[in-house]
Amino acid sequence: MSERDYLAERFEENRAHLRAVAYRMLGSSTEVDDAVQEAWLRLSRTDAAGIDNLGGWLTTVVARVCLDLLRSRKSQREEPFTPDAPEPVATGTSPEHEALLADSVGLALLVVLDRLTPAERLAFVLHDMFATPFEEIATILGRSPTATRQLASRARRRVRGGAETPRTDLVRQRQVVDAFLAALRGGDFEGLLAVLDPDLVVRADMPARPGAPTEIRGAAVYARQAVAFAQLARLAQPAVVNGAVGIVMAPRGRLLRALRLTIVNGKISEIEVIGNPARLSELDLSIVD
Repeated sequence: MSERDYLAERFEENRAHLRAVAYRMLGSSTEVDDAVQEAWLRLSRTDAAGIDNLGGWLTTVVARVCLDLLRSRKSQREEPFTPDAPEPVATGTSPEHEALLADSVGLALLVVLDRLTPAERLAFVLHDMFATPFEEIATILGRSPTATRQLASRARRRVRGGAETPRTDLVRQRQVVDAFLAALRGGDFEGLLAVLDPDLVVRADMPARPGAPTEIRGAAVYARQAVAFAQLARLAQPAVVNGAVGIVMAPRGRLLRALRLTIVNGKISEIEVIGNPARLSELDLSIVD
């Protein structure tokens, strides 16, 4: 076996781990492919004999590439995401595979991670999700281990959210939201009525389509419309929205809609659909444990 073939074999042994790290850093399969490919290119140009821990070396390279991509992304003015926006050109990745990846990580988590600074995201992902020592992360970031630990701690608080709402309340809210989403995904009209207050009020800050109403009253009226769009529910995941369990819709990990729910006596009495980009950016979001 030639040296290049040996390196290629070792690289393939690490590919799944590298993709996992890159996806949590970037949330985009296209960029993940680019980051992993760049790691291979750098390895192929390096004297591997001087690398003691190939897996650690590759992880560091991918992390640095991802950090550069995140910083570039933050410095550019991003166009707002809309459902009609064309899919990015993927390198061998189908939309179905993208959805599976997002589901495995959690769409809500990707949304919250996207609100961190690049340094916070790297520190949190590498330490809390992949148990990388702070000393190694500090080298990547060019900061001290103490400063890196503080970055991870700050990111952790943002990801997990505060403790203003009692956990027992969040658990009860989560049960109602899970039942709502299950009925929605299954197109279950009766299941929706079971978790909706008969006098439900639904308000949207922007029409879902031209001519659509911005307010709907009555559980039955809303449920009939909701089951017609059950396929869209796969984009929805529970999240803590402004201190209460709500729902986020995030195609490709990019926040498109957020639903604030008012739950009274185990029933959803109000749904506020937020789609305005300015309002979405102001929401306090965290994941549901």
